[in-house]
Amino acid sequence: MEKRRVITQIGSLPYDNVKDAVKYSLKHDIPFLPELPLLGDSMLDYIKNPGMLSCLDEFSRAVKGNELVKVQCVGPITLIQEGYEEDDAIRRCYQHISSILDKLDVKETILFLDEPALGQSGMDFFRLWAPLFASFNIVSGVHVCGNMDWDKLFNSPIKIISHDSSQYDITKYPRYRNGKRIAWGINRKEDIKDFREGDLLTLPCGIGSKLFCVEDAERSLEMLVKVRDAEE
Repeated sequence: MEKRRVITQIGSLPYDNVKDAVKYSLKHDIPFLPELPLLGDSMLDYIKNPGMLSCLDEFSRAVKGNELVKVQCVGPITLIQEGYEEDDAIRRCYQHISSILDKLDVKETILFLDEPALGQSGMDFFRLWAPLFASFNIVSGVHVCGNMDWDKLFNSPIKIISHDSSQYDITKYPRYRNGKRIAWGINRKEDIKDFREGDLLTLPCGIGSKLFCVEDAERSLEMLVKVRDAEE
């Protein structure tokens, strides 16, 4: 396993200091744009003012010239589930992603749409995602916290699927993989069912809620590093 291409995180962190959050992100193999709910960066808050993230400026300076970074945006399906009209949801996502990418000077960017309850939506998700992914030069991904019919994602053009592998075994589905990379959301090594070249290691979900503290973030990174090293 190639260390510098493996570990990243979902995005939200329990920091209330921008510099500390970015410094923490840079410890990962693939730095990720931190979202700080304690500073107003919860996904349903920041999308009210697309592109306004506490860490964006600091992060963009810190990763200038990097080979690879990861960014994320709340997905349009989640916004529609929260009451937004379809066109407005897509527009807000587009504006947010565009604002982020305009600030970044890196060679490659992984973009995850954060759709926690995708399986409950019943929507034609790729129809809603397609205009966003087609608008930007990125590696496309989606993060889903809950369970769903995973074959629907395996049959989609998405490049990377991020899921809670501590809860759900997606390897049992008939269309498993179908050329996809997997971001394994883990709490322990045993949560990984089938790590392959190009896959990622992350946490099952973000850790920005009040249930977490900075010490939890540090312990989570230590766990990911140990698992990465054990898989080599």
